[in-house]
Amino acid sequence: ISGAGSAAISCTNLYVKLGARKENIMMFDIDGLITKDRTDLGLEQMQFATDKPKVNLREAFKGTDVFLGLSAGNIVDGAMLKSMNESPIVFAMANPTPEIDYHTAMASREDIIMATGRSDHPNQVNNVLGFPFIFRGAMDVRATKINEEMKLAATYAIAQLAKEPVPEQVNIAYGELKLAFGKDYIIPKPFDPRLISTIPPAVARAAMESGVAKEPITDWEKYEEQLLSRMGSDNKLVRLLLNRARTNPKRIVFAEADNIDVLKAAQIVMEEGIGIPILLGRRDMIEELMEDLGFDQPCMIIDPKSDEEKERKNRYAQEFWKLRHRKGTTEFDAGKTLRQRNYFAAMMVKLGDADALITGVAQSYPISVRPMMEIIGKAPGVDKIATTNLMITARGPLFVSDTSININPDALELAKIAQLTGRTAAMFGISPVIAMTSYANFGSSSHPHATKVAEAVKYLHQYYPDLLVDGEIQTDFALNPELLQSKFPFSKLAGKKVNTLIFPNLESANSTYKMLKELNGIDSIGPIMMGMQKPVHILQLGASVDEIVNMAAVAVIDAQQKEKYASKKE
Repeated sequence: ISGAGSAAISCTNLYVKLGARKENIMMFDIDGLITKDRTDLGLEQMQFATDKPKVNLREAFKGTDVFLGLSAGNIVDGAMLKSMNESPIVFAMANPTPEIDYHTAMASREDIIMATGRSDHPNQVNNVLGFPFIFRGAMDVRATKINEEMKLAATYAIAQLAKEPVPEQVNIAYGELKLAFGKDYIIPKPFDPRLISTIPPAVARAAMESGVAKEPITDWEKYEEQLLSRMGSDNKLVRLLLNRARTNPKRIVFAEADNIDVLKAAQIVMEEGIGIPILLGRRDMIEELMEDLGFDQPCMIIDPKSDEEKERKNRYAQEFWKLRHRKGTTEFDAGKTLRQRNYFAAMMVKLGDADALITGVAQSYPISVRPMMEIIGKAPGVDKIATTNLMITARGPLFVSDTSININPDALELAKIAQLTGRTAAMFGISPVIAMTSYANFGSSSHPHATKVAEAVKYLHQYYPDLLVDGEIQTDFALNPELLQSKFPFSKLAGKKVNTLIFPNLESANSTYKMLKELNGIDSIGPIMMGMQKPVHILQLGASVDEIVNMAAVAVIDAQQKEKYASKKE
């Protein structure tokens, strides 16, 4: 250990608590090795004094396992590191210039495990990983002190977190392809959002168990939710979706698995137990990307163009021909069509070889939706399919429909879209409060664009009186309860918090959800396909990894719901 100040003493004390033996420690200050015969030392330094023969820092490196530098820059060279034992741990923490330059250290030997205090190198040891969350946990149980048990709890929590799968937003923040526990990732990144829900509970538990907590926590799940809410955006609904999916994971076909973002999402889905991925695409490309990502869990890979899938492809082609032979498709055309991934994936779901499907990242929406309509089709009793986007806003979840399919729906079609969206909201555990939006408020315009919305509302009020819906209404009135109550107290929405917006046409819905997403950084889940016979969901072109993962969770929940409904019918 190079350095004998408060940082070095505190770190070394922690190492001893974790099991290091004092007789194996050599600590150096500016005057050299701290030995028992020195008379210029304080009590803190003397506890690490050794009776070993005096050596200089260079000599001390020989045959050691760990170097901790909390001293001065450029006092260590590559030759010193080469004299250490196998797989040496080197923490060069002096800032801004470490005891040894990172690149010099890494060039000295291949087996080195290296960390610094700098953000421009892997393994930055940063005190923001610890102190904010230690104090958070201590304050939340009104701890009378911060003791060793609490510090050790934080240490173990940080160490365990480093071994967990890394959220994609952390990879993006640091420009990494796929962070995973190993030589270049031994400690979580400071921007990891999980720190706040991992360390404070560990510290709070340790405070309670060691008897220094004045206000113990009894509901740990509620406490973790409170911690996560401090991050500035409410992702509670997303967490609930992921948890629901994990209760009964389903087989999900990822039709574009040789796209790096799709494969990343599939890896997360598998690692977090959300679903069971089936990867469609070129096998050689998928396997190469999996190796790059460290995706080493066994996973079904299918190449629809490969001769390996000849039997399956022929079977699917025959079934497709039966579906389409009266609509101009020949047997030859069917075989050729089934080489296309979206058709192949849709047939997997149709025939029960998979439970759900995700596609659309690399193709336009119309191209992706066509195979779903030709093969999967509408659910029984549904005469209009539509899509909704679930926006995770600061005011709570907000459904926006129809964002992708119906260009200019008429009054009856708008009513059907509202019904479908209401059912989807209920699937998420949300009681729908629906505003049918327009540029006009309650009959203030006689233009057909406004009157069709009024007709849709009239239809819903007459035939579905239990559905909480009203309009036509301008969006600002719909989203401002006070304004709505003061101007239109007669409305069914008065005094209610609207959580669903049905727009009169595709361009207004699509533009609105994309504007919300880009201007406010709002998370969007969707487009969620509504009214389909099977769980097939088509993403917008260029969807992010997190969006793909969230949609996979929705697909699993959709499959769970359809399975439940089918069993009830039986």
